[in-house]
Amino acid sequence: MPHFAANLSLLFREYPLLDRFGAARAAGFEAVEIQFPYELSIDDIRRELDINELDLVLINVPAGDLMQGGDGLACVPGREQLFRLGVMEALRYAEALDVSCVNVLAGRQPQDKELLECLQTLSQNLRYAAEAFQSIGVTTTFEAINTWDMPRFMINTMAHMQEMREAVDHPTLKMQFDCYHMTRMGEDLMTALRENLDGIGHIQFADVPGRGQPGTGKIDYPALFNQLDRLGYHGYCGAEYHPTGHTLESLGWFEPYRGS
Repeated sequence: MPHFAANLSLLFREYPLLDRFGAARAAGFEAVEIQFPYELSIDDIRRELDINELDLVLINVPAGDLMQGGDGLACVPGREQLFRLGVMEALRYAEALDVSCVNVLAGRQPQDKELLECLQTLSQNLRYAAEAFQSIGVTTTFEAINTWDMPRFMINTMAHMQEMREAVDHPTLKMQFDCYHMTRMGEDLMTALRENLDGIGHIQFADVPGRGQPGTGKIDYPALFNQLDRLGYHGYCGAEYHPTGHTLESLGWFEPYRGS
């Protein structure tokens, strides 16, 4: 069966971030992911992981002003040094916390920059990140985000991710496959997973259209999880959704897999 991780940035928000580790373990998760863990000290996170016998399987490289509506770092010409500082910060956390994957958010194309220049900047930054994280045995991922939730985001489709991987051409650079974003962009999930599994380093999921838990939208997640099992996917699937009601009330989808 697939391995599941609770995204502590979106799930268990009924509690302060430091208390979400214990809440995830009590709910049956053995792994967690955090979008940006940097508000917590490494020592505090390490303690919570150890106490609760959890693995931290994914974090993001700091993304500058991206989450506040800005362009971010990775694709923005002139912000290369800020991106490299972010990679070094993520490297410090990833090494100390035994993180499996570190994700790079491509960012938005600035309105005053040409597409080709931004793509070249992104490819160079992804190579820099992949080489840095390879030095500690960590996989680097990057993801496509749909154009409705984040207009002007540089990477939107499977084709975009495939082309960027080919441009960077680094063995430890993988795709982060987000089922919610891919469905919003009209991708066929079953086909995309089957044809690209070797290039996928991490999977995240939420239902469409509301980005709620599985069962609140149109994606057949039992079938999708069964396909991942048949395909022999050994990575993690991160539950990165906005729970309807209390997080614990949103975990009906998890019952067949809890403790397996």
